[in-house]
Amino acid sequence: LIIRPPRRRYSTSRLGPTDFRLWGCRVKRFDITVRNPSGLALKCSHWVPDTGESERDAEPRPVVIHLHQSASCRLEALPLVPMFLPLGISLFAFDFAGCGESEGEYVSLGWFERDDLAACIDFLRTTAKVSAVGLWGRSMGAVTALLHADRDPSIGGMVLVCNLRQLVGELAQSDYLSFKVPTWMLAVAIAFVRLRIMSLCGFDIDKLSPENHVGASFIPALFIGAHNDDFIAPHHTQKLYEAYTGDKELEMVDGDHDSARSFATNQKALLFFCRAFRCDPGARPVDDGFSRISGYGFVAKARDGHTEVLNRRCQQDVCRKIISEGSNTVCERQRLAAPFRAGRRQCSSRFRHLLDAFAERLWWFQPASHGSLR
Repeated sequence: LIIRPPRRRYSTSRLGPTDFRLWGCRVKRFDITVRNPSGLALKCSHWVPDTGESERDAEPRPVVIHLHQSASCRLEALPLVPMFLPLGISLFAFDFAGCGESEGEYVSLGWFERDDLAACIDFLRTTAKVSAVGLWGRSMGAVTALLHADRDPSIGGMVLVCNLRQLVGELAQSDYLSFKVPTWMLAVAIAFVRLRIMSLCGFDIDKLSPENHVGASFIPALFIGAHNDDFIAPHHTQKLYEAYTGDKELEMVDGDHDSARSFATNQKALLFFCRAFRCDPGARPVDDGFSRISGYGFVAKARDGHTEVLNRRCQQDVCRKIISEGSNTVCERQRLAAPFRAGRRQCSSRFRHLLDAFAERLWWFQPASHGSLR
């Protein structure tokens, strides 16, 4: 399970449309294949805001690269699309070698994944379409970001979610295993696992220690840990934060290892990247509809106090967006409902039908349960 976790296969149709409009921002998705240093094909996707400028005249934009956790894939990045694209920040996601639709048999929990990341960064920089590069890593992806950061100081910023300080000893005592390895035989078990992984993958798992890299990295970093994480204990995030030598912030949140992060946590991460990129959200050229819908507080203030009862279709759309944003308060529900009401009133009945059909296919929405909006 360490180097060959369950592989998440999926259809590329789950990535959604390649050309769509996200409120006032038109977005295009480009699917790319990048070769890592071992020659393995990495399946990648790049969501880019389209401002109507010609490709030659378009200015380079900041990009955030999402690094998924073990036993996952680039679909994990989809909830980030409506966060970054309306701000003019593109999003790049890929399947690590041995994961998803990429080639490869095994994963190395960050050791060789940092080379996958380096190959993707080199590709993005050769396009001359990106400026600052940020990293958003979760679990294995966070380890990958830290292992790469000390060799690439040009990275603009990192968000590190549920990072691991030491690997084998913690996993051997993890509650995720059906049984814990007794302390008296832990050294023997670790030695066996180390030799087995070395023979299959060609790397020494004892060297897989982000703690040995944080002292040489000076990239701004936001560390996020979960209080109830029983897979990667919260003290790992705390220790890495304390040892990190660059500009740093720490956010401890509720939930466990696999919990969806809250609206407030995503908001803080988004603002962190805006500061790291020296990006002014209020000066972006796209419509500020996202501000009104999501409540991030950029440019426009949302209106409160709406009590009108929506029809069933609007209720479903709003429920899906509430799930996507992770908001639970009545105030935020009202904010989310308002744009749907206003937009539908201004459209002909035929165009409303088209909007409804498109809303059904929006790929970041999750199915809404009946009666989830009250």
